[in-house]
Amino acid sequence: MSAYRVSVSQIIDAPAETIYAILSDYHTGHPSILPRQYFEGLTVEKGGVGAGTVVRADMNVMGNRQRFRLAVSEPEPGRVLAEEDTAAGALTHFILEPQSDGQTRVTIRSDFRSAGGLRGFVERLVNPSITRRIYGEELRLLNEVARHG
Repeated sequence: MSAYRVSVSQIIDAPAETIYAILSDYHTGHPSILPRQYFEGLTVEKGGVGAGTVVRADMNVMGNRQRFRLAVSEPEPGRVLAEEDTAAGALTHFILEPQSDGQTRVTIRSDFRSAGGLRGFVERLVNPSITRRIYGEELRLLNEVARHG
């Protein structure tokens, strides 16, 4: 097994507190930033806000349907939110860096475990560009939601 990382950042025109409130709310906030062309649903199984939350995310990317079960933690409350699917070998961090002008740099960074051999090679070749596209759209939606509610 090998691993790879995908990371996308964007300056969001809102304070970190506003953004963190959206990201950590898995009932309404977080679902509002998920691109509908990729996410078919997000179901809260436990909790719903911040650490201790467990959600099921259903995705369809290029006809490939996948279900993820994500456990949410807060390594740095108010600044870093994490989602982990141990079965899939994926760990995603939402990292907020307040800027001096009231804006916030938001980074979505994921570490993925990939299969070995040819399958793993193809994963590492194809998945990063698709994942960057999805994260870019999430950040665009986050900027809209944070600015306009």
